[in-house]
Amino acid sequence: MNDFRLYQVEMLHLLWVTPLLALLFWYAHRKRKQALALFAEAKLLEKLNPGHIAGRRWKEVLFVLAVIAIVVSLARPAWNRVPMEVTRRGRDVVFLIDVSRSMLAEDLRPNRLERAKLAVLDGVSKLGGDRVALIAFAGAASVKCPLTLDYGFFRMALEDISPDSVPRGGTLIGDAVRKALAEVFDNKASQYRDLVLITDGEDHESFPVEAAREAGKRGIRLIAIGLGDENVGRRIPITGERGEQTFLKYKGQEVWSHLDATTLRNMAAETPGGRYLNVATGAIDFGDVYQQLIASAQRRDLESETIDRYEEKFQLFLAIGFLLLCGEAMVSERKQ
Repeated sequence: MNDFRLYQVEMLHLLWVTPLLALLFWYAHRKRKQALALFAEAKLLEKLNPGHIAGRRWKEVLFVLAVIAIVVSLARPAWNRVPMEVTRRGRDVVFLIDVSRSMLAEDLRPNRLERAKLAVLDGVSKLGGDRVALIAFAGAASVKCPLTLDYGFFRMALEDISPDSVPRGGTLIGDAVRKALAEVFDNKASQYRDLVLITDGEDHESFPVEAAREAGKRGIRLIAIGLGDENVGRRIPITGERGEQTFLKYKGQEVWSHLDATTLRNMAAETPGGRYLNVATGAIDFGDVYQQLIASAQRRDLESETIDRYEEKFQLFLAIGFLLLCGEAMVSERKQ
């Protein structure tokens, strides 16, 4: 046996129950002795049943030892180190999320942006082995999370994005795509990569279709998810200095934001296997989207490493605990 390990060492805190058991047994023994003293003297009791005291104490000792063995098994003891090579397979997925003011329109509840964040958060729980990154964009694009397997950090970055996450207003979808190509993706095995674009599609002359075409030339697939009312549209709520709610205006007229599905369809069509998902004002289960379009897609070996695994031996201590409980049950307190 070498390199002893406990995989869940925190379970050993349960051993604090053993002195409590000992104290409980001592208290019970004392109360029992006081009760019996009311009926007969101690010497007479010992003469009638000389083995009852020793038998009870053996039962208590065996029970405490059984508890200790079971607690040790819960700590998952392991030894005998075995080197093992592990290869991680997956894809690189970059989320481009529109945080412009138009995403505050409330044709989806509570608004387009919050619905987009909730959809992605629901899907993160189903990610398995894929590296993920996050870019928030409006009039500029900002990398909020580089490619990582740390899904906890990705969640925190996602929850923090808002219209204040980028320095300029407006919507430049093309610049966000080019940002991903230039600063997030590297130049290796691009056919194993996806861009997931979540937006209402409104763009201010950033040439998004041309940017998608460039991604397609590199073998990167674009999955575009369109949010918002495509026909009537919605006004964009803003909060005034005194906390009152008004609506965004341009040249004295209220701005109505619409879903531009045509642009998003054209972008998806420029990439190999690209898809456009017209959510509009409906619902989306991004977990299902991930399973159907990303998790099922071809994957590559991203990296391999040799790790040390230890043979778990919790079964041994669990068996010892079971045998001790059986022994405790077989010990008799009565005179044979």
